[in-house]
Amino acid sequence: MKENYQIILNKTIEEITSAHTVPSLLLHSCCAPCSSYVLEYLSEYFDITIFYYNPNISPEEEFFKRVNEQKRLINAMPLIHPVNFIEGTYEPNRFFELAKGLDSLPEGGERCFKCYRLRLEETAKLAKNSDFDYFTTTLSISPHKNAQALNQIGSELSKKYNVNYLFSDFKKRNGYKRSCELSEMYGLYRQNYCGCIYSKAEAENRRLL
Repeated sequence: MKENYQIILNKTIEEITSAHTVPSLLLHSCCAPCSSYVLEYLSEYFDITIFYYNPNISPEEEFFKRVNEQKRLINAMPLIHPVNFIEGTYEPNRFFELAKGLDSLPEGGERCFKCYRLRLEETAKLAKNSDFDYFTTTLSISPHKNAQALNQIGSELSKKYNVNYLFSDFKKRNGYKRSCELSEMYGLYRQNYCGCIYSKAEAENRRLL
């Protein structure tokens, strides 16, 4: 049975609101467009720091283009609480190492799950070492990402590193639709592939069909 992670998130926000606290949240972001709705939604309740760690992105120029768009968005959005930014190290070899033997798999399979874990584990480690109250990721906003898998990995890492994971499925509440609206509003660069060479090839193949 699938969990409704929006209901879980609603309960967490209710508890935070009732306690009159503003906990710190380390938010892994895959790109500015996906983070836009999440920032708009959560900045009322959390003191957010964006962690941009995406070693899957190719080529290198694409990685830094997305970094700059993320910074620009943070500076442009009128958010309730200020948002900080941490730029993760670009480590493409870590992604290619985990992708070995999984090259032929379609997007959304085991290779993607390993990539989720790589990025979320770095986020969990940083959240623990920097005393954040919670960590989570923007990845679940994409219709192409598996929210059940993401939250399961987040739950496992929460126990491993003893730091709270913020359960969520940001596609809910028309989150993806709102992210598209915000992207247009702020003139954000919206890439046509997830980030890795495999998703780029799939996107190119779809374009040619």
